[in-house]
Amino acid sequence: MRWKLGLIAALATAAAVTRPFSAPAADALPKIKHVFVIVHENKSYDDTWAANSPATYLAKTLRAQGKLLTNYYATGHVSLDNYITIVSGQPPNAFTQSDCQTFADFVGTVGADGIAIGQGCVYPPEVKTLADQLEAKGLTWKGYMEDMGNDPVRDNGTTCAHPDIGPLSQDHTESPVVGDQYATRHNPFVYFHSIIDRTAVCNANVVPLTRLTADLASLATTAAFNFITPNLCNDGHDAPCVDGQPGGLVGIGTFTAQWAPRILNSPAFKDGGLLIVMFDESEVQGDAAACCNEPTGPNTLVPGIYGPGGGKVGALFVSPFVKPGTTSDVPYNHYSFLRSMEDLFGLSHLGYAAADGLVPFGADVYDNPSGGVAAATITAPPTTTAGRILPVTGGGTAPSAVAIVVALAVLIAAPGRMALPGRRRKGWR
Repeated sequence: MRWKLGLIAALATAAAVTRPFSAPAADALPKIKHVFVIVHENKSYDDTWAANSPATYLAKTLRAQGKLLTNYYATGHVSLDNYITIVSGQPPNAFTQSDCQTFADFVGTVGADGIAIGQGCVYPPEVKTLADQLEAKGLTWKGYMEDMGNDPVRDNGTTCAHPDIGPLSQDHTESPVVGDQYATRHNPFVYFHSIIDRTAVCNANVVPLTRLTADLASLATTAAFNFITPNLCNDGHDAPCVDGQPGGLVGIGTFTAQWAPRILNSPAFKDGGLLIVMFDESEVQGDAAACCNEPTGPNTLVPGIYGPGGGKVGALFVSPFVKPGTTSDVPYNHYSFLRSMEDLFGLSHLGYAAADGLVPFGADVYDNPSGGVAAATITAPPTTTAGRILPVTGGGTAPSAVAIVVALAVLIAAPGRMALPGRRRKGWR
């Protein structure tokens, strides 16, 4: 009931939007050729990056190799809306905020600014992603999903795995099982017709994580943009996990210790590489803060359900173009991330990544422009192992009356998503 009351209270602030601030002059960008992004789950900044963090490898060993963005924010709650934003710049809607329990098509229109106005899960073909942009420029991309296809029947495939499209088509990966902890909702690429309608392209690019090791072996087989999603245990979502593993920050630390050294020691990383370890959102009830004049609307009451954003999570950057052991306190969020990736590869800006005044990663992040000293070669260690709510501001439009009614009805009428069997979402009742 508390989350319902939070939604109703949020109506009072949902329409309070302002235009974004003006952007400073763009910084010269380094010649980054290969980006690797690992996305973990549901952890607040203070928990992840504390001196006593259970994610020891990430919070200490790897942090010493890179730059920690101390004011990096997620853009919404719960999970899927953040993943959608990261790759497309689309804002949350009531369905993506509830993790799309069914694989329903998005119903609505696409505005002149590229923002889809309506409700639903699978975006129409005219809504593009960073992957589409890279392809159009002749660049490569890959999505590596841990455990995808371990159970081809449950996952509905071994590559490009997703439920059949339909308003009653249930996503059976909402709850993990032993041996298969893949979650469709953490695989953003399959929520776009621009990708899944091209079956061969999707099957070739959205693949199990097991393929990453071979792909890292040479420059020729390593994509320009690599999106890596751990399973529900190793991304920290579950704790403990369905198979008895500890999960949580311990799982995050173990996974990062396994894969970061392989990436850092790969030919592609040494040839203009960038590794980013980031989080989709903070703990849901713990932090719904926002930054960067994040827009509110047009499809939801408030992006963070309890507040304007997804909370402070932090992000770690490791690259020859980044000075190790440093920090940046410049505020960034997932829209900033997408805009920054587009800038690195010379692409236009999608969705709210095109918002006036949105600041991309600059000289505060890429502070070793010559890239003369590569990140140190490291090996994996043994595998043992509060937030405040800011005012709602932004450059989007306030939710329409229809969007408010639809969003409120969907979220209040479907409290079952908060307590699905096997789901471990701390703070939801």
